[in-house]
Amino acid sequence: MTRIKKGDTVEVRSGEHRGERGVVHTVLPKKERVVVSGVNIVKRHQRPTGRVRTQAGIIEFEAPLHLSKVMLVCPHCNQTTRVAHRFEEGRRVRACQKCGRTIEKK
Repeated sequence: MTRIKKGDTVEVRSGEHRGERGVVHTVLPKKERVVVSGVNIVKRHQRPTGRVRTQAGIIEFEAPLHLSKVMLVCPHCNQTTRVAHRFEEGRRVRACQKCGRTIEKK
């Protein structure tokens, strides 16, 4: 079970975008990276390639961040927290280290 999932609110803990919050758009577990909406926006200069319909010009998109640079924001206490794993009703669930409440998926 991963500590950060799609749809979670996270805060960037280090780097250029430190302190910014956003919702996780995509999780890339093999690369240990996450894409957070509105954070780490980069520009790419794209050429038109042949007859295939590709967007040409300057494209802005969210680049992935490493998992160690983001921290989960608890939906109950609204603070950044580490994730604890507990067993409730025979299932492993995520819980907030600060307030102790379980973090449910929406």
